[in-house]
Amino acid sequence: MVTLTRIYTRGGDSGETSLGRGERVAKHDPRVEAYGTVDEANSVIGLARHAIAGTALGGEPYHQAHAMLGRIQNDLFDLGADLCTPEGEAKRGEQALRIVPSQVERLEREIDAMNGELEPLKSFILPGGSEAAAWLHLARTVARRAERRMTQLAAEQAVNPEAIKYINRLSDHLFVLARRLNDNGANDVLWVPGGGR
Repeated sequence: MVTLTRIYTRGGDSGETSLGRGERVAKHDPRVEAYGTVDEANSVIGLARHAIAGTALGGEPYHQAHAMLGRIQNDLFDLGADLCTPEGEAKRGEQALRIVPSQVERLEREIDAMNGELEPLKSFILPGGSEAAAWLHLARTVARRAERRMTQLAAEQAVNPEAIKYINRLSDHLFVLARRLNDNGANDVLWVPGGGR
């Protein structure tokens, strides 16, 4: 566990930050961009969970969604730790925390279970519907940006392949969950091609 006794250290005042093993890099380093965007996705999921918790009459889908998103938020901290420590490098005597296949598989099981309850898609959908679904759509787009940052990083440095699989499945999970919270897709906002002309 991490013990924080001070919140500010002044260590970043020169525009650098420390990676998991202590190496100093620029705050705009591709690795920092990747795990920073994962953190941003996690924050939006926190807003979605808040909206879900505020829906007292939401029923079982809302309770399930709240629990799933809680696990995902924890996973995203794991993912940030994974990205913060370059492959093959950890502090002496410690093993780096990595995303593992079971975390990806859990997302896939949840996607399949939720998708089985949904109305078939007949059009692309616009982000919206319920408040919780709207936050999940925003979280989905931030997760996609995190994926772009991670694959950009992977083009230059080694990145755990399971981490990339996880973030890819996560955006699909958030999309399906948003539909689930839009009354199983019945309240999705459908795209009407050219409808704004």
